[in-house]
Amino acid sequence: MKIKSVRGTHDLLPESVALWQKIEAEARGVFQLYGYEEVRTPILESSELFARSIGAESDIVQKEMYTFSDSKGKTISLRPEGTAPVVRAYLEHGLDHDGLIHKLYYIGPMFRHERPQKGRFRQFHQVGVEVLGSDHPALEAEVIEMLERFLHKLGVKGLRLLLNSVGCAKCRPAYVKVLQEELNKRQDELCPQCQRRSTTNPLRVLDCKVPACQPVIDELPSILDYLCDNCRQHFEKLRSYLDLQEISYEVTPRLVRGLDYYVGTTFEMVSSELGPTQNAVVGGGRYDGLSELLGGPPGKGFGFALGIERLVVLIEDTLDSRRPRPDVFLAYLDEGALKESFGLAQELRHQGVFAYIDFQERSLKAQMRLANRLGSRFTCIIGEDEIQSGQFPLKRMEDGHQVTLDREAIASYVIEDGVTTS
Repeated sequence: MKIKSVRGTHDLLPESVALWQKIEAEARGVFQLYGYEEVRTPILESSELFARSIGAESDIVQKEMYTFSDSKGKTISLRPEGTAPVVRAYLEHGLDHDGLIHKLYYIGPMFRHERPQKGRFRQFHQVGVEVLGSDHPALEAEVIEMLERFLHKLGVKGLRLLLNSVGCAKCRPAYVKVLQEELNKRQDELCPQCQRRSTTNPLRVLDCKVPACQPVIDELPSILDYLCDNCRQHFEKLRSYLDLQEISYEVTPRLVRGLDYYVGTTFEMVSSELGPTQNAVVGGGRYDGLSELLGGPPGKGFGFALGIERLVVLIEDTLDSRRPRPDVFLAYLDEGALKESFGLAQELRHQGVFAYIDFQERSLKAQMRLANRLGSRFTCIIGEDEIQSGQFPLKRMEDGHQVTLDREAIASYVIEDGVTTS
């Protein structure tokens, strides 16, 4: 029996990688325009990091993390999300001491043991942004505007921005108390998971996607009616900055994030193309208390994470993801011509030209068929006559136009004819 990939994981073959590279390149290009720098954290982290940040009783920590003990008995987990590791690195390396606003982004794999479905895997990949050191609502609006710019450059359409505030440690407890009282009255109308959450984490009931729970959730009190003055003013200022940038949004009082460290602003971008329930493409918000949960001083943080697999579902049919095509396909007639092609290819590559040689020792006809299949811009057939004369035929495949050139002139001709793949 053949060994296959683990359930919930997937291989990225070259034709897929080309699309992913476009996504990653656009992310880096856009984020750098706003002053963001890349950070890379380990895939392995102390399990305590996520127990503290996400919540020891959360579904992610209790059911979804890949956790094991190392040889010394320390509990290690594959990271299920990127924010807590970034904040851990920010604190561990003293970046919180320099008084600067730190704009960071990351791209990499995360791991959760959940049921695989469309655009959702056990090993999945995220593009994430974290801005640490400020709680200004204009900065939040800038992050959302940057996100919209990134998605627009990828050609993503039809997304809806959902916006909410989940309050702070000052005002949220009063809302949670009222929410819990209402849920206790309607226990028999809730699904088993919401019945449990109504005691352990009432806010998470608002995030339930079970159809039977929706009528109850729709009638629950709105957290926006319980915000303190600071939270209300912050939310109003954020909305005013979004209005200033002409960014459309929907205020959604039932929007809460699946991670317990969020306070204040929360947001999601959703797409109907991903289905009626698991339709979020991007999620994020403010997490000012996370630094203290991880043993650091009080700190401000805001960010988002975007699932690359889910994004691919939305753009794979519209974004040109073709693999790079050779600038010059070097076809050879015999062993001597292969050696000449080998040396010429090195010279062309040194000057930034993508040169391709077929090493299968096929016939010239078969080599030309391969050149067509690869979409080569030019072909150059090399035999004894070309070696002796130092003159090489260069044929443009698009229209059949052919010129004969000195060996040293091939690279400049190809480059001047059009942009090389490199």
